[in-house]
Amino acid sequence: MALMKQSLRIALAQLDMLVGDVHGNATRVINTAREAHADLKADLVLFPELSLSGYPPEDLLFHRGFRRQIEAGLEKVRQEVRDVAVMLGFPEYSGTLIYNSAALINAGMVSAIHRKAELPNYKVFDEKRYFQPGAQPSVADVKGFRCGLLVCEDIWEPESAQLARSAGAELLIVINASPYEIHKQRERETVARARVLDVGLPMAYVNMIGGQDELIFDGNSFVMNAAGEVVMRAPAFVEGTFAVDFVRDSDRRVVPVPAVVAPEQSDEGSVYGALVVGVRDYVNKHGFPGVVMGLSGGIDSALTLAIAVDALGAERVHAVMMPSRYTSSMSLDDAKEQAQVLGVKYSVLSIENMFEATLATLKDEFAGRPVDATEENIQSRCRMLLLMGISNKTGKMLLTTGNKSEMAVGYATLYGDMAGGFAPIKDCSKMLVYRLAAYRNAAGRVIPQRVIDRPPSAELRHDQKDSDSLGAYEVLDAILEAFIEDDASVDEIVARGFDRSTVGRVLDMVKRNEYKRRQAPPGVRVSRRAFGRDWRYPITNGYRR
Repeated sequence: MALMKQSLRIALAQLDMLVGDVHGNATRVINTAREAHADLKADLVLFPELSLSGYPPEDLLFHRGFRRQIEAGLEKVRQEVRDVAVMLGFPEYSGTLIYNSAALINAGMVSAIHRKAELPNYKVFDEKRYFQPGAQPSVADVKGFRCGLLVCEDIWEPESAQLARSAGAELLIVINASPYEIHKQRERETVARARVLDVGLPMAYVNMIGGQDELIFDGNSFVMNAAGEVVMRAPAFVEGTFAVDFVRDSDRRVVPVPAVVAPEQSDEGSVYGALVVGVRDYVNKHGFPGVVMGLSGGIDSALTLAIAVDALGAERVHAVMMPSRYTSSMSLDDAKEQAQVLGVKYSVLSIENMFEATLATLKDEFAGRPVDATEENIQSRCRMLLLMGISNKTGKMLLTTGNKSEMAVGYATLYGDMAGGFAPIKDCSKMLVYRLAAYRNAAGRVIPQRVIDRPPSAELRHDQKDSDSLGAYEVLDAILEAFIEDDASVDEIVARGFDRSTVGRVLDMVKRNEYKRRQAPPGVRVSRRAFGRDWRYPITNGYRR
């Protein structure tokens, strides 16, 4: 009689955890583990990095009450999960030190703890502020399989995987809280492939999903065989628990059984998904009943409205058109059409009387001075008063509609169109905004084509066009990307084919407007470098190009 193959079924629990909600996160771990055992017949369930605390917990880690909750949460999981092994992330307190750790709990016992060895301290990460690095490999037996325990950044350098293999690991299990940015999944799998080819072991990789302030976690958990082939990939931005079997081949090597491999998303598809998740989680995790936003008839607010409806449903979105003497009939018609297509509550509130009253009040102060951007900014601030009034009265959060190109060069009004609680497209360049609008319309037209085709304008003076102040967005965005994301110097940007005086003018605008960006609301991070956690330029500085 042939012997049955020895097998290990691992379930990857791709979950959206809430930072700071230790009790709720522990309960989710317990319930998910039980369901994975009952429904999927899982032997081991992997949960994301810092599952108990949520990621990133930041300075919550320093609170003694938080430490007590973490320790109680881990004990709760240990006591209540008995029928299936689980590996979950938690902040481990040891005297005055804190470790970013993973606990393997089996049959009600903590059978192994791995302390993350590689602590990232770049881009959005500042783990060295909080954690001490671990130094030892961690290998644990689960149903006869020797599993090497790793946490996120541990696979981005070769040593931890090599130490795990030397300690007897037959497969690598990695828990992660890896934030989304464009092309990030491709980068993760390239790194994972280098590790498995180096040590000759398969890998199970689970990642968190959901929005946490500026950061978005996209999931895309996967399993890779020892040849570096992805044999299972979970879908992006979808919560779920995904099971994969590992068996021994005729040479006693551990191999994963191929399962469903979700296709990679297009650039526009992944960015749009991140924006929807970011809005949904920011609004819902804060308990807002919905959102209010200005709808101008332009491309930025049109895209933001589509995102808001996809994230929250039309019944939770209120769009407000606030025309002035400079608002074109085209803008009025297009805004109304989009609001009707999407089925949102729609209001038209003129700012003309407010604008005239403000100018009359300031008449003596402005006497003898020419009309300039001051009058334009007053219109923007009149709109802010109306939107914030609605927000305060209804409890709905104000969404800000500005894009990255505008935020970079200060083409926005402080305490005007920059006001709000969250800025969905804050990290989207103007050219990306157009691509996203086309992407969303391909799934069902919700943005009038005329909004996409017309030249962009703030409509704060007669015949105004963005290009009058900024030049062509194709040029502006390329220069901004080189400076912001690549840290390129003026000479390096000029060498890419751009006019030196144009480059200098753009970079001067970026520098001058740092004070504005510091006062902007948070927004979804989708690029390699966003204004926020990974942009820390001094407001006051004497650096010259």
